[in-house]
Amino acid sequence: MTSKRVAVFRREHFNAAHRLHNPAWNDEENQRVFGKCNNPNFHGHNYELIVQVTGEIDPGTGYVYDMKLLSDLIREQVTDRFDHRNLNQDTEEFQNLNPTAENIAVVIYEKLRERIDAAYDLKIRLYETERNFVEYPA
Repeated sequence: MTSKRVAVFRREHFNAAHRLHNPAWNDEENQRVFGKCNNPNFHGHNYELIVQVTGEIDPGTGYVYDMKLLSDLIREQVTDRFDHRNLNQDTEEFQNLNPTAENIAVVIYEKLRERIDAAYDLKIRLYETERNFVEYPA
């Protein structure tokens, strides 16, 4: 019998503020590299998150992955932690990590990967704006 690997997707969103800043650089270098995103008073985004889980269809349930469980996991590991937060100041994950979209996607992946069985492939797509998004792993 042929393998029936299917990808399922869950879309969530969260709103968060951040400042892109490298403390090893002076103010001029931070401003040159990060521009408006280096605003000392922070700025915010309405992040759109798409979590992709790929695996075999379970013959008993017909599911690849229970979407209610995936929704609950995303809420617990991502939205409850990051929604309406200042990522630089309110989260331990970004105390020493610049909260770029790339780093946020990797952090989300690592949090979910710990809780999703390795039999499933996992991919994170994070939209910072309508036109800018990142995927991890690439």
